[in-house]
Amino acid sequence: MKRNILFMLFLPLAMVSGLGLNYSHIMTREKRELLYRSKRRWVLSTIEIEEESPGPYPREATKLFNDKKVGEEHYFKISGTGVNEEPKGVFTIDRKSGVVSVHKAIDRETHKFFHIRFDVMDEKTNVAVDKTLAFDVAIKDKNDNAPKFEPANIRISVRENTPPGGLPANLQAFDNDEEDNDNSRITMKIVSHEPNSPKFSLEEVFATKMQQLTFTGCFDYDKHKTHKVIVEARDHGVPALSTTTTITLDITDANNHLPVFSQTTYSVSVLEMETKEILRMKVTDADEPNTPASRPVFKILRGNEEGNYMIETDPVTQEGVLRVVKGKDFERTALVKLEVTVENEEPLFVCKDGVPGDPQNIVPLQTVTVDVQVVDVNDPPMFEKTVQRAFEKEEVPPGKVLYKPKVLDVDSDNDKIRYELIDDHAEWLTIDEKTGAITSVKVMDRESSHVDNSIYTVKVLAIDDGTPPATGTATVHIVLGDVNDNLPYLISKSTILCGRRNQVPVMAADEDDSPYGGPFTFSFGGDNVEELKKKWRLQPTTGVNISLFSLTALAYGNYSVPLLIQDQQGKVVETEFQVIVCDCGGGNECRGRFPVFTKLDGPAIGAMLAGLLLLMLLLLLCFMCECEGRSFKHMPVNLLDEGHQTLIKYNEEGGGTASKAEPTLTRSPTTYVTTVTDGLKQAAISLPQVSSNSFQDESTKTMRSQTQAVQYNTQYSSSGFQQASLANNTLRSTGQSVQQTWNRSSTMRNGRNGFSRSISLTSDRYIADHIDRRVYEIAEEELDYPGYSLNEFAYEGNGSRCQSLDELSFDNAEESMDFLRDLGPNFKALGGICDKHMQEKNMEL
Repeated sequence: MKRNILFMLFLPLAMVSGLGLNYSHIMTREKRELLYRSKRRWVLSTIEIEEESPGPYPREATKLFNDKKVGEEHYFKISGTGVNEEPKGVFTIDRKSGVVSVHKAIDRETHKFFHIRFDVMDEKTNVAVDKTLAFDVAIKDKNDNAPKFEPANIRISVRENTPPGGLPANLQAFDNDEEDNDNSRITMKIVSHEPNSPKFSLEEVFATKMQQLTFTGCFDYDKHKTHKVIVEARDHGVPALSTTTTITLDITDANNHLPVFSQTTYSVSVLEMETKEILRMKVTDADEPNTPASRPVFKILRGNEEGNYMIETDPVTQEGVLRVVKGKDFERTALVKLEVTVENEEPLFVCKDGVPGDPQNIVPLQTVTVDVQVVDVNDPPMFEKTVQRAFEKEEVPPGKVLYKPKVLDVDSDNDKIRYELIDDHAEWLTIDEKTGAITSVKVMDRESSHVDNSIYTVKVLAIDDGTPPATGTATVHIVLGDVNDNLPYLISKSTILCGRRNQVPVMAADEDDSPYGGPFTFSFGGDNVEELKKKWRLQPTTGVNISLFSLTALAYGNYSVPLLIQDQQGKVVETEFQVIVCDCGGGNECRGRFPVFTKLDGPAIGAMLAGLLLLMLLLLLCFMCECEGRSFKHMPVNLLDEGHQTLIKYNEEGGGTASKAEPTLTRSPTTYVTTVTDGLKQAAISLPQVSSNSFQDESTKTMRSQTQAVQYNTQYSSSGFQQASLANNTLRSTGQSVQQTWNRSSTMRNGRNGFSRSISLTSDRYIADHIDRRVYEIAEEELDYPGYSLNEFAYEGNGSRCQSLDELSFDNAEESMDFLRDLGPNFKALGGICDKHMQEKNMEL
């Protein structure tokens, strides 16, 4: 404990001596630098280092020691701000001597003080042998910062007519040196201003550190449009530092000049009773154009007591435009003197001897005189009353005088006035050209569309004989009195009675006015009034709008209710009131019927088209699947003129093979339907395929009918085109033709076949060529179809002794072929054509 006390006493003395301070300074800071204990830690008092010291560096700042024995066993250590914390490398300590050194200049505006910790460490264990001490290093401020204005420069706009006093320019400066000392204490002053007038000064703004720019005097826009004021801010440090700012004042023009007329007097003339523009007055103004300071405002001071004239400013030319808005009568006034003045939109500003003054006491307004000469013209006749009423009842016989005007013309004789009638749209009236008397020429109807609220309006013109003629106009309102000339009527002759209601309104009207119109008296009409009263009731029976009630439940349908309507004068009209009873649903109208047709919209039509396309695609797919793998051949042209074909199938005993020939006329088997007469039966058989050689019946169908008769008509042509059919169809050609008709009767039960054939050659000139061609084709077919080669049989000797089966006869009435004699009208027509053709060619069967 004793050692600690001694350390506390000697440590401050060592620090002071290390700093090289005199004794008196040591005595003043002795108490301040004593160590004190806080939470078991020793803290030294603050030491000061001058800001931005020029060096040299490193330089000793202080020396630290401890009463512990310091030698090889112990060493000194410091840490904290400026050592191992930012800014690093400012302070170091000698491990053995305890001397604290400063290595660089310090900016107080960046780091105002440093807090450093001091320890004595054991050399071997690096453990502190004593409590940690701390001390603060304060940076002594140096006046190294000049004041700064914010903002650096100011530019404002000032009106020319601004009264003396404060301007909207507040100045504020800041100094980064230590606060509340001379280094940061600032004083402002005006260094200079251009021009010299007006005078500027600075005034402190209350409760702030700002200064406001003020002035005394007046601005003159015409002389100086810009003013510059330079203000300096200086601190109180040693040495003092300062800075300046420039305040720029842009002066905007104000109204300090009055507009001036280009003339002092004006003289114009105008026709009496004419309204138009009569004069334009030009003015000049020295203020800025197209501003409120220069835009003129004209006023008529005298001579316009009756309001005949008006003056306004042209916004483009800035001229004063004088107009006559109400015509002047020459007989009353021939000459008018107008006194006109002008000023600006903005009030006038006047500065006299550097002091603003009252413009009314300093500069009077300029005035000019305008002489307006009224020129006499021919005045129109004047009606005593321009609007006159005449009264008459409607439906009165024509010929009555309704109105006669009274007219005065100061420029002409009344006997020379001519009258005309206009706006007589109904053509009910006529007028006397000399007297102006209006007389009715037709019966007038108050209910006409030309009558408005019982008033028929026309106009009368009075025209004098002047040059040019003048015209006066009067309006005549003819008020037509009403008579009972109209019957009551229903406003609506039909209405809807919804099934859930029992009441409908009945409304009547009458074109006549009271007392010839409503209210009306309603009652039932017709021959069955009592029956109507059982179904319907009128309530009330008097009025304009009443109600018709149904007393019984009515079926849906149309009902006719005869009504009698009587006006106040007893005129009665009978009319039919139609009541439509229907289902209204939830509304007030009958529900409409469902539409009898539907209209396809876009999606439905699209779906139908898509279905058709899909169907066509499926058909095309089926056709491709059916025809896949088959080969088709075109029929040779040289085979189209075949002269011999047959459909007979022989029951050959050997040799041949099944027919493999493919049709040349059709690509696929074709089934033809023909009529087979077999008692009361009809059947369909398969027609064999058509080839270039023959017709062959390859049907394997077992025929169980008793008797069959088939007739085939074929016709061939050699022109490269062939068309085949059964029964009624024929082949047509333009080349050589052969017509073959053959009949076949077959009895399947007995195995007997019978044929009859007739061939008619139209021409046999080409028979040799035909035979040669057929032989050549048969030879080629043998190569293509070996199964069709000729079969050679060995000779078997003489024929059989048995009777030929062809000679056998069977008496079987059921197998009669008589039905072949009549094969129907179609075959008869074809047969008749063939017989006629054969007779012409002298051919026989």
